[in-house]
Amino acid sequence: MGRDVQLGTPQSGLLTIQPDRLFSESLFGKRVTREIEAEGAVLTVENRNIEAELRTEEQELTERRSQMEAEAFRALADAFDRKVQETRNTQEQKLREITQLGEDARREFFAASLPVLEGIMRETGAGAILDHSTVFLSADVVDITELAISRIDRVLGDGLGQAGADDQ
Repeated sequence: MGRDVQLGTPQSGLLTIQPDRLFSESLFGKRVTREIEAEGAVLTVENRNIEAELRTEEQELTERRSQMEAEAFRALADAFDRKVQETRNTQEQKLREITQLGEDARREFFAASLPVLEGIMRETGAGAILDHSTVFLSADVVDITELAISRIDRVLGDGLGQAGADDQ
């Protein structure tokens, strides 16, 4: 393409981009967000079910207390406390894994987006693309977020082989 400029592409030595918007409004980001929300919803339901089971078990243990020796009750209460702690740790680990999936997907997205962003830099003659949030003042024309989303959607799609800006 050389130095020919596509319509709508700004000509500036510095460009800005809104990384959060770039990810969240792309087909790839929307898919990841849906998946993370679905995983989170499953975990929330699972947590509610576990909480209900543990409340029932705690109530049964409390009801048995008056019929048991103190030492025997203490052993059951300690075992119950360990179970609660282990369950909490397991559920917290699941939440960390869901969060990590989102972070990994973001890294994958930005790595896969670099060639598109580099192409925009070449077209505009820009020497850098800055995070829009760190720029004190700039003309709106140097923000390439919309342009980048459009092009990244055409190249990456939702990240599962479903490309096309018309799929939104």
